[in-house]
Amino acid sequence: MNDLCMIIKQTVIPNFLNIRTSIRSYDRDAICCGAPCWRWAYHALHSADKWFINPNAYEEPSFHEEGMDNPDNPTSVVLSDEQLLAYLDTVEKKTLEYLDTLTDDMLYECPEGCRFTRMELVLRQFRHLTFHTGMLNGQVAVATGKFPMWVSDADNYIDDGILFGRYRKGPTRL
Repeated sequence: MNDLCMIIKQTVIPNFLNIRTSIRSYDRDAICCGAPCWRWAYHALHSADKWFINPNAYEEPSFHEEGMDNPDNPTSVVLSDEQLLAYLDTVEKKTLEYLDTLTDDMLYECPEGCRFTRMELVLRQFRHLTFHTGMLNGQVAVATGKFPMWVSDADNYIDDGILFGRYRKGPTRL
C-alpha cells in the first residue's frame, strides 16, 4: 500500500506549481537579502533536486558552477527564467517519478549513505521549497501590491492563465 506516498505526491505537485508561478511573476533582478531573486529561485530548485531523493547520490546539472547554489557566492553563470523553468520541469519530473518508485515502508528508511530517512528528506524539501516560494512572492507583493496566485490543492486547480490580473501562460502540468 502506498497511501502516504500518494499523499506526498499530491501535495508536492502544488509546491512545484507555486514556485513556477513565482518565477513567472517575480522581478528576477530585484535584490533580496543581498542577492538577485533569480539566485534564490535557483537555490530552491537546486536544493529540491539534490535533497529530495538522496544528497549523497547526486549529480550537479551541467550548467552548475561550484558554490552557485549559495546565493551569497558570486557566480559567472547567469540563468534566464526560461532556463530556471526548464530546470524546474526536470526537477519536478524526477521527483514525481521517484515518488512513484517508493512504498510507504521505504519512507522510514535512509537512502544509501544518507543520515536522513526518505520522509525526513521529503519534509525538509517541502519546508524549504515553500519558504523560498513565499520569499519570492513577498518580493512580488512589495513591488506590485498584489500576491501571485497560490495553489493549495492540485486536484481543484484550473489553469485559466490568470496571474494576479495579468494574463500569462499558466503552469506546465506533467
